[in-house]
Amino acid sequence: MMKKVLGLLVSAFLVVGIMSTSAFADAAKGQKYYLKYMKDGSGLNGAKFAAQHTQAEWKALFDGKAEKFVAEYSKKYSGLDAFLKGDKFEKFMPDIRDFCVEFASDSGNVPSCQ
Repeated sequence: MMKKVLGLLVSAFLVVGIMSTSAFADAAKGQKYYLKYMKDGSGLNGAKFAAQHTQAEWKALFDGKAEKFVAEYSKKYSGLDAFLKGDKFEKFMPDIRDFCVEFASDSGNVPSCQ
């Protein structure tokens, strides 16, 4: 009886663990979305864009639904305005956030995108 309960608990934790990791955002996907949707509008390669802020600053800008990020970057780069206020940005935002945090000025990481 005890083995069955223990086995069930272990199985439940494994299922929850697998499901939760697939819900996490992905910096590599964010890099692809940046290159596809934001590079031309900003005029910056991914390394220069992400290095504009520290990890803490990026997290603060992307807090909530990224209202601060949208406000700052649609004003700073008018070419990004339509994308940042559209549905695609809302969908891709968690991955773009992870890209920016992963390659922030204080991260020590440099993206391979140009």
